Parts: sequence; C-alpha cells; structure tokens
Amino acid sequence: MKTTEITVFASATVANVACGFDSLGFAINQPGDEVTMQRTDSGEVRVTAITGDNGRLPLEARKNTASVAVLTMMEELRRRGHEHAHAGFDMQVKKMMPLGSGLGSSAASSVAAIVAANTLLGEPFTREELLPFVMESEKIACGAAHADNVAPALLGGFVLVRSYDPLDVVQLHVPSDLWCAVVHPHIELLTEDARKVLKKNIRLDDAVVQWSNLAGLITGLMKEDYELIGRSLDDIIFEPVRSLLIPGFDAVKGEALASGALGCSISGSGPSIFALCRGEDKAREVGRAMVAAFEPYQLGTDLFVSQVNHQGPEIR
Repeated sequence: MKTTEITVFASATVANVACGFDSLGFAINQPGDEVTMQRTDSGEVRVTAITGDNGRLPLEARKNTASVAVLTMMEELRRRGHEHAHAGFDMQVKKMMPLGSGLGSSAASSVAAIVAANTLLGEPFTREELLPFVMESEKIACGAAHADNVAPALLGGFVLVRSYDPLDVVQLHVPSDLWCAVVHPHIELLTEDARKVLKKNIRLDDAVVQWSNLAGLITGLMKEDYELIGRSLDDIIFEPVRSLLIPGFDAVKGEALASGALGCSISGSGPSIFALCRGEDKAREVGRAMVAAFEPYQLGTDLFVSQVNHQGPEIR
C-alpha cells in the first residue's frame, strides 16, 4: 500500500559562517519546522493550515515558501511528462522556529515540504536534484535564490556553494568534536533589511583577507584543525555593518570568545549569533555566557546547543 500521508522535520541552519557570505552554511539539530502532507487527487498544491506563526504567513500557494517549492517541482515533472505530474498535495505547516531569526526559517519549511512531496511520489528526484526547487522558494522569502540555508537544510552537514551558474554545491568534512551554540535574541531582523546596509563595493585588501579566511576555515574543517578554524572565523566586511543592527552584539561576541569559543559571528543576516566550539561542555559554557551578555539589553533569548546535523530532513 502506497503512503498517502507523511510528516517531515527540517532543521535550522547557520548561513554565511562569518567569512563565507552567501557561500557557506551548516545545519544544526534544533530548532526546525515540520510539514505534514497528504497526497490527493485534486491536482492542486494547497496549504490548509499553518500553526506557530501568529497568523503572519500566507496560505496562498504561490506566496508560501513551502508550497512554492512543491509547485516548482511539479512544474518540472509536468515538463518531463512524469506519470505523477498531476498529483495534488495538501500540507499543514508547523512553524517551530522564529521568523526573521537568521536561522533559515523559510528554508526549513520549504525543505520539509519538498522532501515530503518527493517521498510521497516515490522519490523521482534525489536530494541534490531537489535543491533548485527550494532555491526558487527563497525568492519569496528574501528576493533572491540563495542556497546557503536551503542546501545544508536539505543535504545536512556543512555545505559550500561554490557556484550558482552552474549550480555547484560541495559537502564538507566536519570535525567530530565541533559543536555550535546559537543564541536568538527576541527581536526580528528581516533579510532584506539586513542586506540594505551592505556596501556595494569593497576594498581589494579586505577582499583578500576575507577569501583567505574562507580558505582557512574550509582547510581547518578538512584537517580537523580547531585552532585554524578559530583563526579563520573572522568577517571583516559584513559583520561590522550588520552587527550595528543587533543590540549587544559586541558584548555577546566578547563573552563568547572570553569563554573559549573558537569564533563567534552573526547567523545568516541576524539577529541570532552563533559560536563554534570544541566539545559539548565548552559549547554549553559559551552559550550560557552569551545569554548572560544579552541580559543588560533586556532582550529575551533562546539558546540552542548542537553538533552539526549530518542527517538532513527527518521523516517522522
């Protein structure tokens, strides 16, 4: 008997990873979003319910990132003349992570939806082949088809987006004792607003430092060289301007480094702040220090401590 209903969980992601602007990201275990989907004979893709968003997200299929990903996949199946090209889906989206958090909220729901639909159709696409469909949904969320959140959410692990044209993503080795502490302050920072403050031109000297740090970070991951990872987690171009949008950023980063973090920076476009650490105990210590550093700014916070999530979306 064919499965006609499925629930998929997709996790949060940390994009940019300091020096890897728009090209690097990794998945963490929590938080994340969940999509429950039923296959129907309607021929339509419908979002029938959304919970956890306080009524802010649209049910209209062409405006919701979860359904846009599935609609794009179905258009490709029709182009190929696939036997299931006219299948329909009803989905219920359970938002379990904050909007505008810098943790890839839109990516999590679209990835959960596309994996659910693909599974219900007998997996006509590999996970890698699903990536362009969820990239298309990112246009709805932030105006551009970026992959640094959706690729790690879909594939798991640490992912480098080497090229967009043609699309070329590379999964990287991750040291076994690499942990992450992420603190989400209770403010919202939209990606499009965080992009408005970025400089359109950068100095050549700064560019050299930035791409050298990116090369150093990837090399540190591959060689399991934690000290090199720490030396390379430095963003001299984007963090200085984006951090001004996050109350207490300098204090939080300072406490993270003083507590022994390898490095600390903004998760995605913010306001969440991540710190990479060696070992779970150190990550928890650093996380507590970051939370304490936010307290004078009278912001509520959420703390997530996790290893890198290698498995990607989870069918529940």
